[in-house]
Amino acid sequence: MSKSIMQDEKVCYITGATEGLHKHHIMHGTANRKKAEQWGCWCWLRWDWHNMTRYSVHQDHNLDLKLKRECQMRFEALHGRETWMKVFGKNYLEE
Repeated sequence: MSKSIMQDEKVCYITGATEGLHKHHIMHGTANRKKAEQWGCWCWLRWDWHNMTRYSVHQDHNLDLKLKRECQMRFEALHGRETWMKVFGKNYLEE
């Protein structure tokens, strides 16, 4: 497992909870899941914030976009915009 660029501890990124955690690949989908794992573009989310409720990241487009933007900013601070675009091919900061 790669180290997350989003957080250092195994706690829910949204609530700080330490139980019922799921690993969420922020850049998800078949094409991006492996790249997200390789580059550390993931975070821990409590089960309900991951995919089990209407407010979960897989159901709430605004929350999904918020995490993508935060991830892109952290990635670019480490590796730059050019590398982000080569790896993921989409700029979420300009949406």
